Amino acid sequence: MAEALECDVLVAGGGINGAAIARDAAGRGLAVIVCEQADLASYTSSASTKLIHGGLRYLEHGHIGLVRKALRERQVLLRSAPHLVRPLRLVLVHDASMRPAWMLRTGLWLYDALAGRSDLPPSRRIDLAAHPAGQALQPGFRTGFEFSDAWTDDARLVATVAIDAAERGARIFTRTRLSRAQRSGEVWLADAVGPHGEVSIRARALVNATGPWAGRFLQDVCAAASGRRLRLIKGSHLVVRRRFGHAFAYLLQAADRRIAFAIPYEDDFTLIGTTDVELHEQPETARIDEAEIDYLCGLANRYLKQPVGRADIAWTYAGVRPLLDDGAGPSDLTRDFALELDHHGAPLLTVWGGKVTTFRTLAEHAVDQLAPRLRCTRGGWTHEAVLPGGDLQTKPAEAARGEGRLAAFVRALNGQYTWMPPHALQRMAGAYGTRVHAVLGPARRLADLGEPVAEGLYEAELDYLVAREWATCAEDVLWRRSKLGLHLSPAQRQRVADWFERRLVRV
Repeated sequence: MAEALECDVLVAGGGINGAAIARDAAGRGLAVIVCEQADLASYTSSASTKLIHGGLRYLEHGHIGLVRKALRERQVLLRSAPHLVRPLRLVLVHDASMRPAWMLRTGLWLYDALAGRSDLPPSRRIDLAAHPAGQALQPGFRTGFEFSDAWTDDARLVATVAIDAAERGARIFTRTRLSRAQRSGEVWLADAVGPHGEVSIRARALVNATGPWAGRFLQDVCAAASGRRLRLIKGSHLVVRRRFGHAFAYLLQAADRRIAFAIPYEDDFTLIGTTDVELHEQPETARIDEAEIDYLCGLANRYLKQPVGRADIAWTYAGVRPLLDDGAGPSDLTRDFALELDHHGAPLLTVWGGKVTTFRTLAEHAVDQLAPRLRCTRGGWTHEAVLPGGDLQTKPAEAARGEGRLAAFVRALNGQYTWMPPHALQRMAGAYGTRVHAVLGPARRLADLGEPVAEGLYEAELDYLVAREWATCAEDVLWRRSKLGLHLSPAQRQRVADWFERRLVRV
């Protein structure tokens, strides 16, 4: 017999939007269940360009409201998750054959203005011959513009939001697929299939946060329909061995008027992306293709002095962005979101579109729409809230030295855990923030962390990820809860897989 569960809000989808809606709703006192068919952030939410940004190029298409909203959210996230969302200075290289310099300068002035009061430095024109970023560029580029945005580890951000939801009472089931949902008066009756068999769920409201599968979920699971339509746009990325030694990222203009980024990544690498290719297949089949590799290598080589070739590629990934169909071309489609509430009986809320930067405000609007139907009187609360691990403290002396909050925190950790390898401790601080103390537990020496399963990865951390972050296999740890997969050899990655196999036998 299937297990029976009850909740106020049943969320289908464990990407950034589903996790954020669960967090917001749970924080308002609602009982929440999340069902994710794979791991958290398995698809779109782990395949972004890792930027928390307003979207400078959206200004060219007149999406001023979206840019303003995203820039304001950028500031909220920098404050609420300083370990995960960090400032990034980018250099927009002026190419005289593309957009004129005055247009770039005007766009950046507007970008700064839309951000309002910000802790980040404003944009400025730079002489590439005298700027550190100019040293890594092809000869001939003389002028650039330096501006501010932020970056994040997108999959870790999803896990952190889900942790907050769970600690506020949400129940999160990964590798659990909703197979059927139907209305019965004022409630939804849903069936789910997970690792331990079938589960029946009775919910007062259903949220469709399935991203690229939103239309299919409505039709196949809910037997419902919508007049809205998604366009599935594949964005692919290359990760290559580091191509420049400074901390600036580049915004690169392409001849087809698209743009891509080259971003310092994981210390030893450079991330290059993204493409915009319409996908007519199922979202789970998305992979980078040969044409996209050629396109990204060619664009990087147009600007960067050190060549990028296939032999330099350490990793590729592709994700599918579910964008609202507004009739534009793939690169020009709006990145804004829409919420559709079907209130004929038990409410059904569908999330259409969106981007990682605006996840918090999307969730707030979503729960605001559901709250009256659920007789929930508590308002939004996440604007001022800190995500788990984000409560870094900066002492006056550290601020006087100009140390950022994370840098000051890492320096303090090194003084506390003198026996811990500094590189491993820095990685963990950036991943867990103040929760690093929970990961390390009562350890007083390296041996207390258990088996060194791979370089910089100890059994204590794996135990934590299994117990607190829903990790069930090596891929969850190596490519989503961290990016250790980039740094470890195949043999080391296999050791992590073997550890999970041994644990399954023990369980």
